Amino acid sequence: MLIRSFAHVFENTPKICGRSNMAASMNKFQLSSFPVPSIVFSMRNDAMKLFLLTFLLFLTSRCQGDDGYESDDFLKREYSLTKPYQGVGSSSSSHWDLMGTAMVTPDHVRLTPDLQSRIGAVWGRLPFFLRDWELHVHFKISGQGKKNLNGDGMALWLTKERMQHGPVFGNMNHFTGLGVFIDTYPNEDKSHERVYPYISVMVGNGTLSYDHDRDGRPTELGGCTALVRNVNHDTIILLRYMRNRLTLMMDIDGKREWRECLDVPGVHMPVGYYFGASSATGDLSDNHDLISMKLYQLTVERSAQEEEEAQQEVTIPSVDHMDLPKVDVEEEEGMGPIGRFFAFLISVLGLCVLAVVGVVLHGRWKDRSRKRFY
Repeated sequence: MLIRSFAHVFENTPKICGRSNMAASMNKFQLSSFPVPSIVFSMRNDAMKLFLLTFLLFLTSRCQGDDGYESDDFLKREYSLTKPYQGVGSSSSSHWDLMGTAMVTPDHVRLTPDLQSRIGAVWGRLPFFLRDWELHVHFKISGQGKKNLNGDGMALWLTKERMQHGPVFGNMNHFTGLGVFIDTYPNEDKSHERVYPYISVMVGNGTLSYDHDRDGRPTELGGCTALVRNVNHDTIILLRYMRNRLTLMMDIDGKREWRECLDVPGVHMPVGYYFGASSATGDLSDNHDLISMKLYQLTVERSAQEEEEAQQEVTIPSVDHMDLPKVDVEEEEGMGPIGRFFAFLISVLGLCVLAVVGVVLHGRWKDRSRKRFY
């Protein structure tokens, strides 16, 4: 009877773990929902009861990750940032670098403190080559400033460039890759219908500019309001890239349930880019803390045609059916077509003068060499 009970437990374990879709259910595992065999309650041996209950709790811990969300079966630790952040930013064996004001504490990586004019970032050292993936980011934004008197926010990155200072939440503008912006301060008209904090997504190809004064609206793929500042529960976002489809979901209400924010098909991302997170403060400030970044590899079944398309190399990030504006690069003053012609002419004349001088000097050297033999 005991053996049959254990067999019953193992048969039902996969149904509880739900590994086929780690984001399908966000509810914490309840022991009362576990198919506990009746033998546990009918046995007279208290020691055996305790053993079986301990065994069931062990199975529960296997199904549930440290955040209570997911199994660790497909966690890619080389691309993940988790406690205790051992060696981050200091050890050569770490997979992460710190930049600016970013610092490691026992509970989080603080990108910027609640002080003015600070920039901080953390960047992965390893280029990323998975085609289908899911990123869970646990973060916290807090500060003493009142609503709309705090800023500026933080950003998540998967870009060709890394470890660059700049005006886009501490990172460079005209980036190449993917940016997810958690914007806490409205730079544009404060009476606009958009409520802040606001999460938006942008795909950059190296020429597109993030318009900070307009909160990135001209180039965003979409977004949603996310009230993530000064809350007493966990704030987590999920970013999934699967079959060239980009999906952003949130758990920011303390209900441990995903809520969709963005779903965009036809997003084409190259491989070999780097994950990172950055933050910046200006005249207004906040604490911007990164608690964890967990990267999961997704197993996707593809048809022969889909597999052939997936094998085609993508060199520049792009989005189907979206005509994003390009940056107009102004020519330097005085360097139009006429200016370039005169510059070329002066260069040619300069080379001719140098050639003539070289010939004259060589002739004089020959004359002096002859006189030595007389």
